[in-house]
Amino acid sequence: MRIGFVLNPIAGMGGRVGLKGTDNKVAEARARGAEPRAPKRAERALAELHDRLPDAELLTWGTPMGEQQVREAGYDPDVLGEPEGEETSSADTAAAAAAFLEATVDLVLFVGGDGTAADVAEALEGTEVPMLGIPAGVKVFSSVFAVSPEEAAHAAATFERTERREVMDINEDEYREGEVHPELRAVAHVPVGESLQSSKQLGGGTVEALAEGMAQDILADPGKTYVLAPGSTVGAVKVELGFEGSPIGVDVWRDGEVVVKDATEEQILAALGAAGENVIVVSPIGGQGFVFGRGNPQLSPAVIQRCSVQIVASRSKLDSVSVLRADTDDTELDKDLQGWWRVRVGKFETRMMKLV
Repeated sequence: MRIGFVLNPIAGMGGRVGLKGTDNKVAEARARGAEPRAPKRAERALAELHDRLPDAELLTWGTPMGEQQVREAGYDPDVLGEPEGEETSSADTAAAAAAFLEATVDLVLFVGGDGTAADVAEALEGTEVPMLGIPAGVKVFSSVFAVSPEEAAHAAATFERTERREVMDINEDEYREGEVHPELRAVAHVPVGESLQSSKQLGGGTVEALAEGMAQDILADPGKTYVLAPGSTVGAVKVELGFEGSPIGVDVWRDGEVVVKDATEEQILAALGAAGENVIVVSPIGGQGFVFGRGNPQLSPAVIQRCSVQIVASRSKLDSVSVLRADTDDTELDKDLQGWWRVRVGKFETRMMKLV
């Protein structure tokens, strides 16, 4: 099998430092202390791919867009080109995908987020060459991604047919202002497999009773620090607590006061209380089921490990997912989170959901 592999090395960097994305924010992300996320996720996928397909023929783009990770995984790749400048760009991704197409690859495997997916899909438009994403971006709305780096490798190594799936993207500047308007950018051929995530779907139904019940429980249990995740469902809880939170950011609340609004990972860690006195309130993404790892990278492994977790969701949102998922960049933590969770769906009602 001939696989074209390309890495967007800056994908996801803006997440933990509270920038909700990296588009036009690379310098600011670095100034805030952001560290690359995508290369390590590439390493995980390629290690698994080499275990499954050691004889695959890998074509890639020059470091930092794939060559180093492919070689470290044990492959001797054909390097078809180099990024044009010191900072990589969407044009580099598109050039790599076009070169893979010309070299007649069987699959384009890429690491990034929705913007990277759109760049690859547009380069492959009009062909039946399949693409598959290793998720690394802050926002991952498209259905061309596997649910984890390892599952991407599994799908790449075993697929026998493809299906057409949506490539979605949003305007990050609007997203930072709380406006979420996914736009269909392309329809791409993607390997068929159970390990693919769905497109981002907005959960319907009322959450007022759920939010009222959750807020009452929080107010009745003073002294704890609550880490309130992004999204409209948890946003309704914030309103019940008496403040207008950051719609796509993480807010920290304790004893009637907002400790930090739109917090970064570092700010959340600094605001947490003693062990056993911290609670994350989070809602899964509708249509996908991700509790951690999509849209809330500020809730890092270090944050999660110091908190208990309360999951809330409307019934209609849970009806759109079969299982819950976590993709935290810490595979051991992801395993620890697996199992049955009680999800609050109303003022008093709960539903059991399995996190896989």
